Amino acid sequence: MKIKFVILLGAAMLFAGVLLAQDLPSAGTTTTAPPTMGPSQEQAPLAEKDVILELKKKGQTDQLMKDLKTRGVDFEVDADTEKRLRKAKATDEIVAAVKAAGPNERAAAIKSAAIANGMTVVSKEESADFKALETELDPDKAIALAETYAQKYPKSEVLSFAYAFEANAYENKSDVAKTVEFADKSLALKKDNLMALLMASYAIPQPQYTKLHQADEEKELSRAESYCKDAAKAIDALKKTDTESDADFADRKAGYTSSLHADLGMIHLDRAQLGLMSLDTEELAKAVQEYNQAVAYAHPQPTDYFRLGEANRLLGRIDDAIAAFTKASELGRGVLKQYADAQVANLKAAKAKAGAPAKP
Repeated sequence: MKIKFVILLGAAMLFAGVLLAQDLPSAGTTTTAPPTMGPSQEQAPLAEKDVILELKKKGQTDQLMKDLKTRGVDFEVDADTEKRLRKAKATDEIVAAVKAAGPNERAAAIKSAAIANGMTVVSKEESADFKALETELDPDKAIALAETYAQKYPKSEVLSFAYAFEANAYENKSDVAKTVEFADKSLALKKDNLMALLMASYAIPQPQYTKLHQADEEKELSRAESYCKDAAKAIDALKKTDTESDADFADRKAGYTSSLHADLGMIHLDRAQLGLMSLDTEELAKAVQEYNQAVAYAHPQPTDYFRLGEANRLLGRIDDAIAAFTKASELGRGVLKQYADAQVANLKAAKAKAGAPAKP
């Protein structure tokens, strides 16, 4: 099975800047640590006694206002709290500043800022559950975590990504039908989810899937082609993460694009063989074109070279086929390498036989 480039690069990179898991203060509770996003994380929020102590110091109003803005407070202002603040000589301006510095107001401000930057804020508990799913390497455990996540957070704004991880887990189990099923679930919630688009684009043209959909294979291939187009748009819209260099970002995008060209190559290779009477050479030529673009990437996949060789072989381009199978053998391992070596040997033998002089 081809290892998807999306997994090699790290699936989290596909939604960096979309998911922002915040340890936000909960309504009705207090916190002794600052939120993970805010003006300052060096000092803990002020307690009520700290505010009152500052109020009792003459000439400290400006410093208090500054601390309220940068550090916040770990309490909410109710009627009794306000009375205590007033008793300590708090002005209307200071009372208003203390209220704005409370956990609920700060949480709302953090969330608003995140949303304004195109991010999604989830609770600490949901963030922990998502992280467990994201980092689980065992596919069966990942599937169980994804199912639990969907039941626990049916309205989650990041449920699309949970389904994408479930699709990935099924791909690791070589279950293409389930891969497509959960990629589709993911895309139903977020149509531009690049991880799900890459999963579906890859899985639908695979022989294991097309055999299950022989009656409507062309329809399924057209659907995969549409997903490829949507994925290309999503790749164009990608933004560099804070930790990426320009070179790494360019390489990541190139890797996704290479994967898409390979998927399109497989779609055309499948279409070329749909005819009842003969191969569609135009579709084969398109497959060759797509696979050539796929292997032009700096880190090409051996499976892409193998299928490039297959498309050239079916077109009768023997030398090109031998060259592609040879590269597949050089890059590949195990069964793929054995198949590639066998193809090279068979093609060279056929070529030698065709070039031998006819017997008198």
